[in-house]
Amino acid sequence: MNYFDYAATTPLHPEAALVYTELSISCYGNTSSLHEIGTEAENMLEFCRAELAAMLNVESAGVYFTSGGTESNLLSIISLAKANRAKGNHIITTLGEHPSVDSALEYLKEDGFDITKIPFTKDGLINLDTFKKAIKPNTILVSVQHINPEIGTIQPLEEISEIVKEYGILLHSDCVQSFGKIDLARIVNCVDSLTISAHKTYGPKGVGVAYIHPRHRIIPVFPGLVHESGFKGGTVNVPGIAAFITATKQLTDPQELNEKHTKFRDAFLTKILKYPEFFTVYDCNDRNIQMPQIIGLRITNVEGQLMMLELNRHGFAISTGSACQVGQQTSSKAMMALQVDPQKAKEFIRISFGESTTLTSVDALAEQLVKIRKQIHTTQSASNHKIERTSI
Repeated sequence: MNYFDYAATTPLHPEAALVYTELSISCYGNTSSLHEIGTEAENMLEFCRAELAAMLNVESAGVYFTSGGTESNLLSIISLAKANRAKGNHIITTLGEHPSVDSALEYLKEDGFDITKIPFTKDGLINLDTFKKAIKPNTILVSVQHINPEIGTIQPLEEISEIVKEYGILLHSDCVQSFGKIDLARIVNCVDSLTISAHKTYGPKGVGVAYIHPRHRIIPVFPGLVHESGFKGGTVNVPGIAAFITATKQLTDPQELNEKHTKFRDAFLTKILKYPEFFTVYDCNDRNIQMPQIIGLRITNVEGQLMMLELNRHGFAISTGSACQVGQQTSSKAMMALQVDPQKAKEFIRISFGESTTLTSVDALAEQLVKIRKQIHTTQSASNHKIERTSI
């Protein structure tokens, strides 16, 4: 099977798997236990916290380990909003955020918060003028995903940061798709909080990170919890966290990765865009704000689910959007944010590259995609012709 769904999840790196197995046996203590075995686990946890803080160039006091990107978004957004409620109750986000962000905001909405969601421009970006107009005197928090997981556009977080600083508004960013794939050095300096998920970077599932700048007061979403300074509950997954740090250290240099995936993207688009009547690609013309390894496109008159199943039958694994919303009756979040007609939005599919992707497999995917679409077109044409003859 040729795997083209790396934006959904990645395979566990062998080195990370080895570390996970070894520590599950030798470092199994509860970090809150006061005996020697618990202390060993606590020391390993703090070592990992310092390692990740160094990677991000942030203070380790602001690093909280969680069960994944979803929990990180939920806890970060709700905690920051409640901690700053005395200043206001208005939050701004986009229509293209991860479902976990929507979930956190729906929870806050029921608690009396006012939520504004901004659509994307045709390039898949937040319109800064629209964003400025959305700011109110009681706006306290903005949540904007760094890289969209369905079309790969990179939001202008630095510009957004400059705007919100003028008003004393906090900025949260879901960096699940960008960590390990892009240099976050400038981003960490312009956000108040960000989130990461281990399984997007060849680490284990069930591990995530929420970074909240130590200058901010946090209010635990659930009172009485003891782990991660009261930020979350549940025994900390030390072996998984160590495996995550190990996997991160094995990652290809972001610039090298970007160059390789740009070649793959160009090769793929060169083949399919010979048929503009069949395919519509959603991306940004400016390559500086477009992640090359994520390609979001629509196949004219073919539902994404059908194309996914057909490609799977021929040995190619793709997706119809964010894995966290597959199976729901809603359209792709990116298509909603781009305000694409709901019927056309059902034609959306996503292709994403990773470590094992090759130019040969990319070419084969493009050829198979075109072949399937041509076959469907031929079938549709024959069917329409038959209906016309019958009607006469």
